Amino acid sequence: MPVVCGYDESQGAVRALSVAVEVAAAFDDTLVLVYGAAAPGALGEEYAAHRDALRETGRTALEHAVAVAEEAGVATTVEVIDQKPAEALLDAASRHAARCVVVGSWGESPLRGALLGSTPHKLLHLSHIPVLCVPTEA
Repeated sequence: MPVVCGYDESQGAVRALSVAVEVAAAFDDTLVLVYGAAAPGALGEEYAAHRDALRETGRTALEHAVAVAEEAGVATTVEVIDQKPAEALLDAASRHAARCVVVGSWGESPLRGALLGSTPHKLLHLSHIPVLCVPTEA
């Protein structure tokens, strides 16, 4: 059962990657690295440019994550998905029949996460599998 990890090179994602690699290695699982690349707005000329830029950013970020996982001997699968991060992670977890989803938190308050719709907050409420939220370092 693969482990799904959301990765975007943020401080929280870097810590989440470290934990996700540990979990995948402990269970001898594949690590599915996901980048949600939903471009803002679905209309207009600039949509394609935004989408392409987000996809390229995602591919670059995930290359770094793959290198970290490979160094630890963990097999990876990479997905840049044209959805918002929470939806992309849930989609990947469902398709891969994942063991869990690992995601970094930004250290924001629960109220702020609920009001602004943080990815960890959404995952905790929408996921049907365990979600491991990794806090940022103090």
